[in-house]
Amino acid sequence: MTASAPPLTGRILIADDNQQNRELLEAFLADGAFEIEMAADGEETLQKVRDTDPDLVLLDIMMPKLSGYEVCQRIKQDEQTGKIPVLMVTALKEMGDIEKAVAAGADDFLTKPVNRLELLTRVRSLLRVRHLTNERDRLLAYLADVEQATAQPPSQAAE
Repeated sequence: MTASAPPLTGRILIADDNQQNRELLEAFLADGAFEIEMAADGEETLQKVRDTDPDLVLLDIMMPKLSGYEVCQRIKQDEQTGKIPVLMVTALKEMGDIEKAVAAGADDFLTKPVNRLELLTRVRSLLRVRHLTNERDRLLAYLADVEQATAQPPSQAAE
């Protein structure tokens, strides 16, 4: 018997204008150690991204106020939110829709109806990437601090 890896944790924002779709995705993720936030339109999604700093956004494309394409593009263009992975979850299935999602900055794409196993696999992969990216950024900041401290001339307090 092999030991399983500890469950990934994270804050996930589910953005879909259909309440049943939001509830279904939440139910699919219920076994994980996730903190779930919900949004029902594009503007609310952007506000919740800024307010809650999610580790992953599950984003419907066809939403009121702002489309998922517009929301994704704004998330990715913002320096504060640009590294948040976006998984587009939509009923659109045409190659042009996928290309448009990728052009907007989507990290992955799932079509509805969503398969639970496929959703969980992609969520775990994207959260793993998010956590590794955060760790890399912390290490780079630490190394920059160390480099700066060692590059400064010794204190003249000994004089």
